[in-house]
Amino acid sequence: MQKVTITLEDEILQFIDQQAKGNRSAYINALLAEHRRCVLDVQMIAALKEDAQDPEYQAEIAVWDSVVGDGVNAEE
Repeated sequence: MQKVTITLEDEILQFIDQQAKGNRSAYINALLAEHRRCVLDVQMIAALKEDAQDPEYQAEIAVWDSVVGDGVNAEE
């Protein structure tokens, strides 16, 4: 963890204090972690959509799909 200094508007700080139940850092960390998850989800969905529209990638997946059921067990 790193300690940082940030500047907040008075109303925002009051809101944080109302919501944080005495631990501003934990509250802000939780908010930012959730926002990060949302951003990563959007990026992942965009990447998957891009892959779905990439004919080269789809052709490679089709080749791999053809060997999935070949009876080879990776655990043996």
